[in-house]
Amino acid sequence: MEISAQLVKQLRDKTGAGMMECKTALVEAKGDLGAAEVVLRKKGIASATKKATRSTKQGVIGTYVHPGAQLGVMIEVNCESDFVARTEDFQELVHDLAMQVAAADPQFLRKEDVTEAALAKEREIYRARALAEGKPEKMLDKITEGRMAKYYEEVCLYEQPFIKENSTTIADLIKAKIAKLGENITVSRFVRFKVGDTAGADSGAAAAE
Repeated sequence: MEISAQLVKQLRDKTGAGMMECKTALVEAKGDLGAAEVVLRKKGIASATKKATRSTKQGVIGTYVHPGAQLGVMIEVNCESDFVARTEDFQELVHDLAMQVAAADPQFLRKEDVTEAALAKEREIYRARALAEGKPEKMLDKITEGRMAKYYEEVCLYEQPFIKENSTTIADLIKAKIAKLGENITVSRFVRFKVGDTAGADSGAAAAE
């Protein structure tokens, strides 16, 4: 089918993908702009996965202070080059991630960073709850692991739904930026401060990759 240059430009402006990539995606999506964006996103996430092992030694430390100055966040987000670190897209991502930490209060970066002690405690709680609900003994492990998935969503930054778009996880948000900017991007650490909460002041300081 014939794809107009204007439609290609619309998709390019929205996603930052190359002209030919946009045209190919629009052809595949039969001219549907929304569907073409999904096509590009899927391809971008696949491409981002290949870049995930590349070293990230550049980046910035971003900050966010919530109105009222009672809550603040510092976060280190890394990429491969100083050039990308200075781009508007990267800076926007850093700001969004700092706001995410402020709003959602993650305790860890990734699932792999959750301590064995925390995992054991949560599994014990979920197992006891399932027993109290009268669930069959043989189903307890499966039920517990199913509920652990929700736990990861709550406490791990990469697993959390993005506060600006709940259908997207933070991991997928970062992958989309990797695809758009062409460099690996990682979050190294963050810290969340809340006035009066001295015990939890550094609870968000997560392990580096």
